[in-house]
Amino acid sequence: MKYRLTLVVLLFSWLCFSQRSSNANFKTQIKQQFDWGYALQIPENTKDPKPLIVFLHGSGENGTDIEKVKIHGPFKFIKNNTLDAYILAPQCPENEQWNPDVLYQLLLKIQKENNIDSNRIYLTGLSSGGWGTWSLALKHPEMFAAILPISGFVDLNQLEEICKIKDIPILMYHGLRDDVVPIENAIVIYKELKKCSNTVELIISNDSGHDCWTAVYDNPETYSWLFKQIKKAN
Repeated sequence: MKYRLTLVVLLFSWLCFSQRSSNANFKTQIKQQFDWGYALQIPENTKDPKPLIVFLHGSGENGTDIEKVKIHGPFKFIKNNTLDAYILAPQCPENEQWNPDVLYQLLLKIQKENNIDSNRIYLTGLSSGGWGTWSLALKHPEMFAAILPISGFVDLNQLEEICKIKDIPILMYHGLRDDVVPIENAIVIYKELKKCSNTVELIISNDSGHDCWTAVYDNPETYSWLFKQIKKAN
């Protein structure tokens, strides 16, 4: 009888312990290291603060060959033209996507090391770089005087918070015949922004597919529009 009682007590104790649960919080910090290349064009005269154009390339230029970032965009334009501005073109590594936190840290570094007009920092990108443009602007809207996304898109959660950038002048470009990022993406973004912003414009290129950026970046008026934008004080 004594052994049976002991067995019952042990069984009861096991059942009690086996049914316990607890709630708790866990905090930790995991550090990541990123190694990104970039090209930086410095204007001839740096005595006075100069504007900065940040250009984010498409996925076709991912990798470690930094010359790829000069295939499209402002770096291509200055082969035959002059821009009195800094031009920064980071390179996204192979099999990765644009990380707004890394881009932000890079921008802080470039600002610290160069005589840049903080009220005239412009952000532009094409295709996946268009997504990167939206992502960085949404995370740090206080940094940019204007953004110019081309053939880009946003994620659903980004669309829900799109009004964070309602005060930034935005010039969007998209090809009507884009079969990579359909035009509907740009139209949805534009309509959401128009609910809260009067500083956004969408230009649709009726004859273009995914590559509508060549005409945009080759046009001097693109840079004239950018340089006219000056960040307003909060």
